[in-house]
Amino acid sequence: MIILIAAALALTADATPNVAGAPVASNLEYVMPIEGSWAYSANADGSEATFDNQSGQPQLTIRCTRSTRRVSLLKPGTASPALWVWTSSQSRSLPATYDATAARVVAELGAYDPLLDAIASSRGRIGFSTSGLAALVVPPWANVGRVIEDCRV
Repeated sequence: MIILIAAALALTADATPNVAGAPVASNLEYVMPIEGSWAYSANADGSEATFDNQSGQPQLTIRCTRSTRRVSLLKPGTASPALWVWTSSQSRSLPATYDATAARVVAELGAYDPLLDAIASSRGRIGFSTSGLAALVVPPWANVGRVIEDCRV
């Protein structure tokens, strides 16, 4: 009898693992990206692309630091141990730190990390989330790929 009850409870349990940093909805295939635009800028040690919403508020920055060959993903928010990234071909939870002075979560990747290629070539949308919150879904414009390539040359 106990085995039957345990089996019934197992059938009702969520089969999706609870990954730290994964948003409420982990498949963003049909989520519409928010309105806004990407802006590219070069600096002395690399470049960055920033996505601003329609109100002109920065929602996400992808930054290349050429001297270290690192690409940083910077998202405004509250302290979180992870930044979850979704693309049309893969998703991953990245270790993150919190920059209290800028009030944003920061995750870093090596310039040749395959996730960066997935971000640059994602079909229609890329998503970012922290601490199980709803994902920020933005369009993957060419500016993102340009920043990634700047770190590879």
